[in-house]
Amino acid sequence: QVYLVESGGGLVQAGGSLRLACRAPRSITSVFNSKSFAWYRQAPGKQRDLVATISTDRRPTYIDSVKDRFAISRDNARKTVYLQMTNLKPEDAAVYYCNLDPPQPDWGQGTQVTVSS
Repeated sequence: QVYLVESGGGLVQAGGSLRLACRAPRSITSVFNSKSFAWYRQAPGKQRDLVATISTDRRPTYIDSVKDRFAISRDNARKTVYLQMTNLKPEDAAVYYCNLDPPQPDWGQGTQVTVSS
């Protein structure tokens, strides 16, 4: 189990940007480097969905609705995965979670993203 801490959420107007961060403060670097990660999101009353993934060799994947707006990246030296979100839309509002890809059973608290129209 890799302990992950999400941060960076907040309230933003539609069209705005946020950068989420996912840190693995208790992992040793070699373990972090060996993992693929993903961002997921869960809107009120909906299931948690995959948003983006990044492999060990930094290859990203995205769901169609965020392509060209979101960018996932990783900084192995800082043991951190980022999700840069631009041109945010009200439908992007959700609690965003970071986990492995595929996900481990335990989830963190996530970080809330609110987008006002």
